[in-house]
Amino acid sequence: MTTDPREQRGLVIAATAKLTKKGGVWLVPSQSVDRKQYTVCPDKTHPHCSCPDHETRGCECKHIFAVRFVIQRELFEDGTVHETKTVSITETVRKTYRQDWPAYNAAQVNEKAAFQTLLRDLCRDLPDRPKTNGRQWLPMRDAIFSAVFKVYSTVSARRFMTDLHEAQDKGYLTKLPCYNSVLNVLEAEDVFPVLRSLIEQSAVPLKVLESTFACDSSGFSASRFDRWYDHKFGDHRIRRAWVKAHIMCGVKTNVVTAIEIHGQNAGDSPQLEPLLDTTTKNFKPLDVCADMAYLSNHNLYAIGRAGASPLIPFKSNSSPNGSRLWEHLYHYFHVHQEGFLQRYHQRSNVESTFSMVKAKFGDCVRSKTDVAMKNEVLAKFLCHNICCLIQSAYEFGIDTTCWAETPVAQQVAGA
Repeated sequence: MTTDPREQRGLVIAATAKLTKKGGVWLVPSQSVDRKQYTVCPDKTHPHCSCPDHETRGCECKHIFAVRFVIQRELFEDGTVHETKTVSITETVRKTYRQDWPAYNAAQVNEKAAFQTLLRDLCRDLPDRPKTNGRQWLPMRDAIFSAVFKVYSTVSARRFMTDLHEAQDKGYLTKLPCYNSVLNVLEAEDVFPVLRSLIEQSAVPLKVLESTFACDSSGFSASRFDRWYDHKFGDHRIRRAWVKAHIMCGVKTNVVTAIEIHGQNAGDSPQLEPLLDTTTKNFKPLDVCADMAYLSNHNLYAIGRAGASPLIPFKSNSSPNGSRLWEHLYHYFHVHQEGFLQRYHQRSNVESTFSMVKAKFGDCVRSKTDVAMKNEVLAKFLCHNICCLIQSAYEFGIDTTCWAETPVAQQVAGA
């Protein structure tokens, strides 16, 4: 009787899908992605498959089992199937995490009021812009409060004015801006370092909870389309503009501890060290999780210098390269895969963080210029961090008023 769940799924693939032999390898269609095929080498001693399950865990995946079942059937000359397989359906017990519903409900009910209070406290010490001879700028604390609160509301600037009037009545604003002034805040280049510093500072109260961190990147689409002439193909191309955000977050509360925003084609691997350096200013990481895109000697040593353990899986074509740390982690990954995966699975929380931000505040930006698009993405993550603080205050009793020892004004000046 087949008890291995991968072997059971391989039997289903062999019975329902068309497997093609090409040379010495087999092409097995993916069950989750249309028109995608995996290359399988069914060698008895060293089988290999190009699917993520086999490359990450090194185990015999369902595609390898499927090829073996097909080969076994083809051994009969008359083409008939004489094998008998008994497949039993077993219930898999998965580890679940209990939701503290009273704390969650209380946080959601009081979130909007608490959000304004925390945002006002964050913006209170922001330095004002230098005075000019022309029309005066909004005070920086009012400008940031209005722009971030507008992103939190997820409505248009005109419909947002009702919330802004209520915020002024509660004393959160010293001067009420018009809706165009709120939009103009995101167009200013000097707002970018302010928002990034606020994101870092808003995560500080959760340093007592977070010791494991994960990093990744994701994109936010825009309403603007870029057009250019492609000299290689001799025609015009049109593509929707988008912003790529690189973040590092805590895996327990999903709070974002560091963020980097560069070009659309910026690589992931070079961003790990600056994200880690920013995180270690306020946190003491024990584990840092990342996917194979961040695998490099430089990143492994950067994590080691921070006093943390790097949890980055090796690629199928990775091999010892003479580096002591690389070889140590390489052998640990292959010899103690079960122990590695028990800790590495926490990396999925960074995917949850992106999902939380996009589901609550939108997966696209309304701004049209490059500066405003980046600032709007930063505002989304600042809103997310404040919401994480509110949830942690109700669930763990965290004091959300203990901001960083260094005022935001000094952080921005040193950026």
